[in-house]
Amino acid sequence: MRRLVWLIAAATVAVLIGFVAFLNALPEPARSAAEPADGIVALTGEGGRLMPAMDLLQNGFGKRLLITGVNPQTSKSQLRKVLRGGVLFDCCVDLGFAALDTRGNAEETAAWARSHGYQSLIIVTADYHMPRSVIEFGSQMPEVKLIPFPVRDLPKTLTLPTARRLGGEYFKYLASSVRAAALHAIRQSR
Repeated sequence: MRRLVWLIAAATVAVLIGFVAFLNALPEPARSAAEPADGIVALTGEGGRLMPAMDLLQNGFGKRLLITGVNPQTSKSQLRKVLRGGVLFDCCVDLGFAALDTRGNAEETAAWARSHGYQSLIIVTADYHMPRSVIEFGSQMPEVKLIPFPVRDLPKTLTLPTARRLGGEYFKYLASSVRAAALHAIRQSR
């Protein structure tokens, strides 16, 4: 019994240390794109992810923009109006309706990138969501260069709801890391 208590205590400490390391490693929100890419991808979700992606497109940092994980009840004309996209929106913005989660975003984006022959993508998502997104996208497209463009999505102060959200993201990040490592090992063994 004592051994089990020590094991649980050690696991708890390891998880807490990992969580603190995860928080410290979160990227700062981007002020501008580091470099242009073939395409831009914005993951839907809370906060202001879409306007920065549209700004990147308007400023020539990519040829096309994919908004992945769009609610099926949202129309292109609704998003066009909200994002003030104009003619550029009509010609160069694609909406992905299939994704229900981050892995789905990665799968949807991989198909889109391959159909356009893209070798580099700017990924626009929340700062706390970026580490997991990069892992999932890298698993689906190891041949594509991913350029993170994190945006602030949560308040900077750590409140209980924010800590819950970050804790949930940390455990999802761990699961994605394990899955990506297993997929990489499988690919290497072939």
